[in-house]
Amino acid sequence: MNIGIPNRSNRGLAASVEPTTGPGVALQDIAEALTKYRLALIFGWQDVAQRYRRSRVGAFWLTLNMAVFIGALGLIFGTLFQSDMREFLPYLCAGIISWGFISTCLSEGCTAFSSSDGIILQVRMPLFTHILRTLWRNVIIFAHNIVIFPVLALILGRGINFNIIWAVPGFLLVCMNLAWVMLILAILCARFRDMTQVVTNVLQVLFYATPIMWMVKILPDHVSRAFIEWNPFYHFIELVRAPLLGHTPTALDWGMPIAFAIAGWGIAIAFFGKYRWRVAYWL
Repeated sequence: MNIGIPNRSNRGLAASVEPTTGPGVALQDIAEALTKYRLALIFGWQDVAQRYRRSRVGAFWLTLNMAVFIGALGLIFGTLFQSDMREFLPYLCAGIISWGFISTCLSEGCTAFSSSDGIILQVRMPLFTHILRTLWRNVIIFAHNIVIFPVLALILGRGINFNIIWAVPGFLLVCMNLAWVMLILAILCARFRDMTQVVTNVLQVLFYATPIMWMVKILPDHVSRAFIEWNPFYHFIELVRAPLLGHTPTALDWGMPIAFAIAGWGIAIAFFGKYRWRVAYWL
């Protein structure tokens, strides 16, 4: 009798079954998505093109809307704070555009999986591709909006020095941090749909708690700077805003995002590896 003794074909079948959980699964999915990055680039570009289809101005409506928004906020808050417009407007412009990129990535990251349920359920594709697609879509929008800054600087007569080069690695570091946060949020919001509203409310609070419409130097001396120094979003914005304004980001501006990227990706890979196989069932 051969009961309980697996034959060679059964042993071969068991050996061919791939694991469904674990960090290795997450890394394999991410690596495959990066290898097939053209899928994310095509999908992201089509998202922007389809949104402004048959429009004469196209995606530059985003730029016009952002320019009007910055101008209105600059006039209102610059007057309220009695700030020098030549200094305040570029500060506000760089901050608003950077924050718009960060907040939109996070809010749209919540629906990165749920909004692509048709593709996920019908096509075999790395799940991380949908994160890259969302991130790339917002990079395109950021590229349209950032055009406002040099135009504003030219109008105000502000020069741009070589420190602006630091904005490139700073922006890439911001994207690395946004990618792991978006990955976690996409999984959580695929399981708990109400989390999208929670994230939206948190982002609204952070917008006012982060030095975007107001400058750090206007704070009274008795106010602690701890809530600014420990605010990661402030450092994310400074990585882009400081070089645009002609300054070099501080060591803390670099150190905190780098630490967040290392720790965050470790958590995201473990989390993604554990729940990746369940995403399709939650959609």
